[in-house]
Amino acid sequence: MAVVLRLKRTGSKNNSCFRIVAMNKRSARDGKAIEELGFYDPRHKDEKCDLERAKYWLSVGALPSDTVKAIIKRAQDGTKLSDKVKKTAPSKKAAAKIAAAKEAEAAAAPQEKAAE
Repeated sequence: MAVVLRLKRTGSKNNSCFRIVAMNKRSARDGKAIEELGFYDPRHKDEKCDLERAKYWLSVGALPSDTVKAIIKRAQDGTKLSDKVKKTAPSKKAAAKIAAAKEAEAAAAPQEKAAE
C-alpha cells in the first residue's frame, strides 16, 4: 500500500479549508484517511502540522505533495504563513510607463550636458 501525505478538502463552497492527512494513494481526495496530521486554512492564513507524526510517515516511505512539503518546511522553520509577504510585480502597462520614463530621462541627460 503506497501512502502519501496530502490535503483533504473540508469546508463549504467557496470557503475551503484543508486537513493534512496520510492516506492510501489510490483513495479519493476526500476519502477515508489513515491519520490526520494537521490542518491548512489558506483564507485565514492559518496552518498547523504534527511534525513528529509527519516525520514518522516520511521515515516509513510516505510521499508528501508539494503543498504539504512546503507546510512541513514552514513548520520546521517556525515561520507562519501570515508572515510570508508576496512581492507584487507591476502590471505590463505600469512597466511600460516606467521604461518610457527612463528612456526619456536618458535622452534628456545628453542634451543637458551639451547645453553646459
